[in-house]
Amino acid sequence: MTSSQHHQAFRISVVWTLGLLFLGSIVHATGSSLACPDWPTCYGTIFPAMEGGVFWEHLHRLVAGGLLLIWGFAWWLARHEGAPERVRMGCALGLALLLVQSVLGGMTVLLRLPAAVSTTHLVLALLFLALAVALTTESSTKWHATAAFGPRLSGALRHWGYAGAVIVLVQSVLGGLVRHLDAGLACPDVPLCFGRVVPPLVDQLLGLHFAHRLLGVLATFVVIAGTLAMLRAGARGRIALLAVSGTALVLAQVGLGVWSVASRLAVAPVSLHTLVAALLFATAVAQAHLGNIGDSRRRGVRAPLQTSDVGTPR
Repeated sequence: MTSSQHHQAFRISVVWTLGLLFLGSIVHATGSSLACPDWPTCYGTIFPAMEGGVFWEHLHRLVAGGLLLIWGFAWWLARHEGAPERVRMGCALGLALLLVQSVLGGMTVLLRLPAAVSTTHLVLALLFLALAVALTTESSTKWHATAAFGPRLSGALRHWGYAGAVIVLVQSVLGGLVRHLDAGLACPDVPLCFGRVVPPLVDQLLGLHFAHRLLGVLATFVVIAGTLAMLRAGARGRIALLAVSGTALVLAQVGLGVWSVASRLAVAPVSLHTLVAALLFATAVAQAHLGNIGDSRRRGVRAPLQTSDVGTPR
């Protein structure tokens, strides 16, 4: 059974969103966030000279506009192909998130980058990514067969997937605040902070940075524990690969965090740090949604697509 066209559009949306998050991090890391001082135009035109910071900032806007078009097309395809009501409702919710996200993007420029608005902009981007991943999984024809979703595996996927998604989302909120409040070097050394395991928390920025590090350690243990639980519960094939991917990504994320501080917030590690966080979040969401699917099938709830070869989103 071949994949539906709306499933393919959802897949493209996931990849596009990851690219957009990566590009947004480059915009900030290169100091290009206000390279276009107006919005929605850039120096009064849709086609400014793509030079210096304008290149990154305006490219980010153009790519964001492309995502809006892709998602609208995915919604049209879902309706045209008779997708389940929950899929069509998810498309409508996604469109609303993108529209709010566009307004927040404009506010970050017009209000000169307030930390609260900029961090909210990041959080909504991650929530949209979660929705796109869930719909990609929902509409996939590559899930495992029903027999692969025993109670233990479904429970492990659901519980550890949700735990990973929540802690990575909270960690990303802290990371966004660290970035937008310029607290990235509040602890100038790594892995210690001012040469101590627990530094003197003399100001809010230092406390925020240190909290980000502590939650990063906790997230690492949660994701690794989840991987082990899924494998012990009988994860095989694509689901085992998805479980192991979580651990690989969280270890890479730790390394990128260390590199970011050691390099004094160089563009490459900081931008990759955001991208890997988004990939880790998407992986956890996919795990949780696959667990939900397994539970639904075990209870006898018919899935929207029936195949004998079922796996992670592709």
